[in-house]
Amino acid sequence: MNVKVEEKDGKYVATLEGEMDTAAATEVEELLKPLYESNGKDVIIECKDLEYIASSGLRILLSILKGAKAVGSKVVLRNVNEDIKNVFQLTGFINIFEFE
Repeated sequence: MNVKVEEKDGKYVATLEGEMDTAAATEVEELLKPLYESNGKDVIIECKDLEYIASSGLRILLSILKGAKAVGSKVVLRNVNEDIKNVFQLTGFINIFEFE
């Protein structure tokens, strides 16, 4: 699993690549820590190359969303493939997150 976090145009942009499975969750959570406290900046999570997400990955994204909302920021999941979107649909998270 590859994770890249950068600041662009006053927003945080996180790029996720590979499989966000339980084995990768601890490392991914550490790499995404800056997003937990978005400091009022919106968060874009680029999912074009995300191939799989486990429940531990969903928990990480939900924690980021809660932290962002607490300070008035929004979280957008971008370029989510149909398989990943189905996971969000099955868990009910499709109604919680914003997708582009």
